[in-house]
Amino acid sequence: MKFTLSWLKDHLDTTASVDEIAEALTDLGLEVEGIENPAARLAGFTLAHVKSAQQHPDADRLRVCVVETNEGEKQIVCGAPNAREGITVVLAKPGDYVPGIDVTLSVGNIRGVESHGMMCSERELELSEEHDGIIELPSGEVGELFIDWLAENDPAKVDPVIEIAITPNRPDALGVAGIARDLAARGLGTLKTRAYAPVPGDFDCPIKVTIDEDTRDGCPLFTGRLIRDVRNGPSPQWLQDQLRAIGLRPISALVDITNYMTYDHNRPLHVFDADKVKGNLRIHRAAGGETLKALDEKEYTFQPGMIVISDDEGPESIAGIMGGEATGCTEETVNVFLESAYWDNVQIALAGRALKINSDARYRFERGVDPEYTLEGLEHATQMILDICGGEASTVVIAGAVPDHSRAYKLDAERVRSLVGMDIPESEQRQTLTRLGFRLEGSMAHVPSWRPDVQGEADLVEEVARIASLTKLVGKPLPRLTAGVPKPVMTQQQRRLSMARRTAASLGYNECVSYTFIDQTASALFGGGTDATMLENPISSEMSHMRPDLLPGLLAAAARNQARGFADLALFEAGPVFHGGEPGEQRAQIAGLLVGRTGPKDVHGASRPVDVYDAKADAEAVLAAMGAPAKVQILRGADGWWHPGRHGRICLGPKKVLGVFGELHPRVLQAMDVKGPAVAFVLWPEEVPLPRKSGTTRDALMLRDLQAVERDFAFVVDADVEALTLVNAAAGADKALIEDVRVFDEFIGGSLGEGKKSLAITVRLQPTETTLKEKDIEAVSARIVEKVTKATGGTLRG
Repeated sequence: MKFTLSWLKDHLDTTASVDEIAEALTDLGLEVEGIENPAARLAGFTLAHVKSAQQHPDADRLRVCVVETNEGEKQIVCGAPNAREGITVVLAKPGDYVPGIDVTLSVGNIRGVESHGMMCSERELELSEEHDGIIELPSGEVGELFIDWLAENDPAKVDPVIEIAITPNRPDALGVAGIARDLAARGLGTLKTRAYAPVPGDFDCPIKVTIDEDTRDGCPLFTGRLIRDVRNGPSPQWLQDQLRAIGLRPISALVDITNYMTYDHNRPLHVFDADKVKGNLRIHRAAGGETLKALDEKEYTFQPGMIVISDDEGPESIAGIMGGEATGCTEETVNVFLESAYWDNVQIALAGRALKINSDARYRFERGVDPEYTLEGLEHATQMILDICGGEASTVVIAGAVPDHSRAYKLDAERVRSLVGMDIPESEQRQTLTRLGFRLEGSMAHVPSWRPDVQGEADLVEEVARIASLTKLVGKPLPRLTAGVPKPVMTQQQRRLSMARRTAASLGYNECVSYTFIDQTASALFGGGTDATMLENPISSEMSHMRPDLLPGLLAAAARNQARGFADLALFEAGPVFHGGEPGEQRAQIAGLLVGRTGPKDVHGASRPVDVYDAKADAEAVLAAMGAPAKVQILRGADGWWHPGRHGRICLGPKKVLGVFGELHPRVLQAMDVKGPAVAFVLWPEEVPLPRKSGTTRDALMLRDLQAVERDFAFVVDADVEALTLVNAAAGADKALIEDVRVFDEFIGGSLGEGKKSLAITVRLQPTETTLKEKDIEAVSARIVEKVTKATGGTLRG
């Protein structure tokens, strides 16, 4: 929305500067996007008088002029054909910036003659494209500022243009009058009211108007009148200047008047050439298939239900959007039918979108115009046409009635103060709403017809707040609910998730943030893809289901990176996964993915493909950061997207699973277009037991002063026996004395025979009360052999 300062002052009596107005507008919610102030670039130019002009001694087209300035007489070389003695000119001195030629002047030497400045043309000052000669002013004193002369003699050329952004909820600000009302409410001036004076009709309107019964919801009110014997020539210069300033091209007086009303009062109008209208006008719904060539010279086909204005021979206008070319006004137009109607905003928006027409009328009607101003706008436009174009006006024809828009909401002064956070007196609140056009009866505020966005008590609070200015809010600390040190804001699970993120990042992983939605195929690979997690209205076919796991997003990211030449990746993500669409059918998860090699190729052979033990180590590190117990069980039996023989479940028991690590199944990698090797881990923070102690103090350091003893054992077991089974059995022989059990050797083949293997373990015994004697060690060793034999069926290797 663009408007000039002088246009604003037609509605607002103010002495505020452009900067003050711009600051107030932005603070009121009408954000200023730009200001074009011609006076700013012309501020340094002054008036001067040419005392003499002699031919340049070495150039036929140049003159050496003696110019009287406010700094004395100056010699200036000029090539303009109208440079002569006795004229008043606009002077640019050395050091001045000339915008039209993008040059900062300095003292020059032109064909051997010094020149101390420049006499400017209109194009050089960006006033117009005129460049045939320098500016000749009919009046003015030497030394007078050029902008002061323009402000008095040609103000349109120094009229600042302000552009503001209009949010969809403020259609009233699409008119200069509405903007002035806001500024007046803020206190930047006094609102000028325009008297409503109906134009008396000199004759009955020969064109009648009807609205079909099924169309009254889309066109509640239609008003119009015939104006005959008009002269449709160029509009007055002031009107042309106003329209050009905001980027509109003057066309003719009749069209310019309707454009002016559109921007002045947010009142779109339309003028028909009455001599081209056949019979009467009818507002109705299209049956579908009708066509109309509009004013933009394009032909449009109506869909069933669209609202159309037709005469006796067919459609003449797209209601509320654009008129037809056949009845458009031209320079030969002498009789016009002026229309001012109120249209349903939703139906206008749907029709404009279907026909793909963007017009000023559609833009305003679909956001909302003032229904009460429908007839008044017709009268104002009529008076402008009579004043500019002459003619006689008929009586007004009216079809329908102003729709009921009345509504009122309670103004609770205490509630306003509570929500806004400022001590605004009740009298000031009431005065604010009154200035904005609200009518107050007791505590009830009746909403004006031009504010369709005010739909409740909260909107009254917003109006009071924005006029009072939220920049005046003073920050106040929130009071403590309880005395002493406040409790932590984050929950234990939130802190745990944050620590897991930090640990994964410290291990060299890059965090990913992927969409919660994935496609059905990827979801099915990880146990999802069912109707329970399917979206009813997905954004696209690639986001049709809630993710059952974080690994699909990480694998997709890995595939994209590999396609761009990044083969070695370490990615992780923390977030929710879903097994249903109801509350509670989700859980937090942390997943990490390693793809490729551990590092770049190295002459010492340090680089190698990632393996299951890399994933295991990282999973254990993240679990440790979350406070998981150090002693866990590694079991098989994970889901089908893990490699069947190269994975492990991290458990505290058969049913308490903290996470899974291992290689991903080749079938999954192929489906996700990821080139292996690829290992991963998935952890569930909620499964990690919470600490028994809620305090932050550490346990006392326990140092043993007794010598530890280590004993080695080698057991022959079946080849399919897991080493962890043997380790757990040995550790259970004496939980108080045995501190650690570790596998250090595996041997297969030789004299062991087919289907057998030898596992060697080291058992560390740590006494706590007395030093171990040989008989104590032998007793523990016997129990270890017994436990291992019972658990694995193995025998002690001789």
